[in-house]
Amino acid sequence: MYDKLKGSAHPLAPPEIAVAAMPDDERVWVPQADGVWFRPLMLNTMQGQWCNLLRVRRSGVLSRHLHTNPVHGYVIRGRWFYREHDWVAETGSYVFEPPGEIHTLVVPDDCEEMITFFNITGSMVYLDAENRHSGFEDVFTKIDMCRRHYAAVGLGESYVDQFVR
Repeated sequence: MYDKLKGSAHPLAPPEIAVAAMPDDERVWVPQADGVWFRPLMLNTMQGQWCNLLRVRRSGVLSRHLHTNPVHGYVIRGRWFYREHDWVAETGSYVFEPPGEIHTLVVPDDCEEMITFFNITGSMVYLDAENRHSGFEDVFTKIDMCRRHYAAVGLGESYVDQFVR
């Protein structure tokens, strides 16, 4: 039946998400560290996936980490690099990160703002200088961060629900 109706989805399909990627309301950006925020776009609890914008307004090392699954990134503004590679991801660059690769994300000193779209599935595992596990993020920790932040800034913890699938 659903395929006979133009533009309709299967009744079991989750609703689409259509939001402004760069919101006017700064409260939508969730602080992650000093000078670092993320803007959730989609938080997929069924596949352990999240899509977000990462915004950085400071230079230096952000984190040393690895991913358990492939990561796709697209640089919207600014630039960044991995200490372990000889390339720089600049505005308009696409980056593919294979699972298991350890890398250290650095924003150069002369970059005032970096914004990158990331599509991540699985976990992001933080590592210390000796490659020992020091923390992790996944779609559920991202949702928890959003709930706490949105409650604290007056949007209400349920504000994040619009991004959850």
